[in-house]
This record gives sequence, C-alpha cells and structure tokens, in this order.
Amino acid sequence: MTDQAPMPDGVEEVVGAGETAAPTAPAAAPLQGDILDEADGPQHPGDATEAAGEQPSDSADLHPDTVLAGERLADLQRLQAEYVNYKRRVDRDRAVVQERAAQSVIEALLPVLDDIHAAREHGDLVDGPFSAIADKLESTLGKFGLERYGAAGEQFDPNLHEALMHTAWPQDGSVQPTDSTTVVQVLQPGYRAGEQILRAARVAVADPE
Repeated sequence: MTDQAPMPDGVEEVVGAGETAAPTAPAAAPLQGDILDEADGPQHPGDATEAAGEQPSDSADLHPDTVLAGERLADLQRLQAEYVNYKRRVDRDRAVVQERAAQSVIEALLPVLDDIHAAREHGDLVDGPFSAIADKLESTLGKFGLERYGAAGEQFDPNLHEALMHTAWPQDGSVQPTDSTTVVQVLQPGYRAGEQILRAARVAVADPE
C-alpha cells in the first residue's frame, strides 16, 4: 500500500472510495446596498425624496373653505353689479315716465290753452279775475317747459309747422315776400315742451316769388 500524499489545505479526507470532498467555498460577501444601516441612508421613500432636496409641491389643492369663500365673493360681486345696473335703469325710466305723464296732462289742456289764447287775441282777457286765472295756469304749465310758438313771417319748417293752406302774400305788407316758403298766418299756435313737439303750429303759407 502506497503512502498517500498530504492533502492540501482546505481539502477534506476521502469520503468514499476514490472520491474526495469538494473544497468548501468561502462564504459570499453580502451585496453592497442589500442592507443599509440607519446611519448609511434613509429607509423610507419620503425620506429619500427629502434627502434628494425635493420639497412638497406648493400647487396643492386649496382648502374647500377657501374655494367656497371665493365662489361666494364672485356671486356677491355679480349681484352688486346687477343691482347697480338695475338702479340706473329704474332712475332713467322714472324720469321718462314723469316726463310722459307731464306731457299727457299738458296735451289734455291744449284745448283750454287755445281758448285762452283766442280770448286774449280778441281782447276778452285784458283784465279781471279770469285773466289772473289764465295767467296762473300758463305760468304753472311753463314750469314744466311748456312753450307756445308760431308767428307770421317765420320760415316754414315741416318739423314745426303744419301747412293747412297756401295763400298769396299779404297786401298790407305785414309779411314781406322772401325766396323761401314763409308762414303768413297762424291759424292755431303750436306747443312744445323742451325739444318735444306736443302739437305743430297750424299755419297758412305763401310760396316764394
């Protein structure tokens, strides 16, 4: 029987006939990064984000109370604008209604004013209590802007006059002939309140020569 050579270090003796045990491999070193000590780095994703220098976003959703307050403020501003427009419209309409009401009253009194004017033209209201009453009535209506117009010699204006007849130029020279259609006689005076024509003056006109 031959002597066996000494076994190298790390090799075990024969297990069975002709077989030797495989050398024991050294234990594998732990992979880097598999286990991190608390001192080596963060253990949570949020900690990693903060460690990387990232901060929570400033564009986070507003608080529901803040959103509701903004909606209520917008509603209030809209209602205030609607109220201002409504008040302006009411004030404008009120002035128009008052003006129309005054004009309606004056138009109803036009026949009375025609009688007063005709009486003065005939000298029936020179003096006396009826003359004073007529003066007060015309003065009161004048406060509402009432004005009587129409006189012989005026240039005919279809916006102010209503021509009821065409006639010759007066022979007495009260109205001199002109180169335009001219009022030679006022059959019924006209009335206006401000810029509003209540009744056009009814006149007789003469054509230009």
